Amino acid sequence: MSVRAAILAATMTMGEVEVTHPPKSTTAPPGSGLPTMPVVPPPQGQPVPPAAAPGSPAAPEPGPARRTAFAEGADKLRAAATTEPGRLRIIGALLALLVVLFGAITAWQMSDRAAAADDVLNRSQPLSSDAADIYRALADANTAAASGYLAGLQEKPAMRKGYEDDIREAADKLVTAAANSDAGSESAKAIAQLNEQLPEYKGLVETARANNRQGFPVGGAYLRAANEKMQKQMLPKAQDLYTWENQRLQSDYADAKAFPWAALGLGVAVLAALVWAQRRNYQRTNRVLNHGLITASGACVVVLLWLVVGHTVARAGLNDSYDHGVRSLNVLQDARIASLTARSDENLSLIRRGADTQKVGDETRDAYAVGYETQIGQLASALAKADSLADDSAGQKPVADANSFMKAWKDRHVVAQGLNDKGNYQQARDKVIGVGKDPTSVCFDNVDKALVTALDHEQAEFKQAATGGRDAFTGLPYGAAVLAVLAAAGAVLGIGRRLSEYR
Repeated sequence: MSVRAAILAATMTMGEVEVTHPPKSTTAPPGSGLPTMPVVPPPQGQPVPPAAAPGSPAAPEPGPARRTAFAEGADKLRAAATTEPGRLRIIGALLALLVVLFGAITAWQMSDRAAAADDVLNRSQPLSSDAADIYRALADANTAAASGYLAGLQEKPAMRKGYEDDIREAADKLVTAAANSDAGSESAKAIAQLNEQLPEYKGLVETARANNRQGFPVGGAYLRAANEKMQKQMLPKAQDLYTWENQRLQSDYADAKAFPWAALGLGVAVLAALVWAQRRNYQRTNRVLNHGLITASGACVVVLLWLVVGHTVARAGLNDSYDHGVRSLNVLQDARIASLTARSDENLSLIRRGADTQKVGDETRDAYAVGYETQIGQLASALAKADSLADDSAGQKPVADANSFMKAWKDRHVVAQGLNDKGNYQQARDKVIGVGKDPTSVCFDNVDKALVTALDHEQAEFKQAATGGRDAFTGLPYGAAVLAVLAAAGAVLGIGRRLSEYR
């Protein structure tokens, strides 16, 4: 028998034995021809796993834990940093990012300051001036009403027209202020109250005027009520409005003059980074110049110089507009209001004829006579301050004229007050309203005209200086953005030139 036949016979004999005598542990599939394995009991205390269903897939083996995109990116960046081309790419990206950020912050900060400077010139200062005009118009209307009442039938048409013009101007300025005030703000509330009180005041004045022309003494009571409404309700509200608008002006000045520290600091940091990159390039290649990095550095230097010089010039112009414009305007407005109030008290002193008194030390005096002296003192103080603030002869001359007219007014008032104290009421009245010789009314008119001239001059000074300050910001935000883009492109091209050497 051959070897092959013997192996085949032995195999068949083993199959027959396995089929005839199966083991008790488990049974192999029929016809498999494979030996069976003994059953191994599970460890004590552990449940027996359920048998898998026939034909079900085997459970997959657990793979490695999935990593986050950040971790993978960090690994790639770490790997790139180990090679010179990778390091160059990282340096180029950081330089471009820093330069763009520098340009964006510079453009943003300069845009804010330019907008604030424009608000100073075209919004907050004009609104502050309008608020002062509202106060002045109301005070002037009260003075004109008292003067007209005192003149009685001798009231001149120009005097009556002045009163009506003041009321109309106050109403128009209130409309403008209401349109530019924030809804619900304190300024808006004050404007609404003034709009309600103005018709009431006009009604009291007209009632006083009608009774006075008919010879009824009750007209004086109505005029006193109108004066009290003006002095105790309307003028304080107008003063508050003026104060709030001045605060807004101060806030706009502060925003416009604030130094752009963020832009300046980032610009210095960008320049330092560009210098470091060029020094690194020189140490590795012995090449002194890299045209792209030089272009980026030059553009950043231009932005920095433009930023510092432009803001310095703008700040100087705004400071000048405040010192020789706003401050002078505020003082001159105070002087004009003091003049108007003094004139009103002078008239009311004759109208009330001592009916209102107040204690001055141990002496009882006419309240309006004391008020006149107080307001004249404030006028003299304001004129002295205005003279010190005036920076040229054109500003000093009207202030000096107002001061000389004020002194003549004081001298003439002493004469009129002496006549009234002696019981010469008619002569004292004529001395005040302009019928007699050397009246006080002429002096008051001259003081007011001189103050108007000084106010016009200082307003022009303010506009010139504020316009120069605002114009110093012109083009800076856009120029900074364009130069930053140019610098970023130069940095990228400069690093790209180095990278091309590795290809």
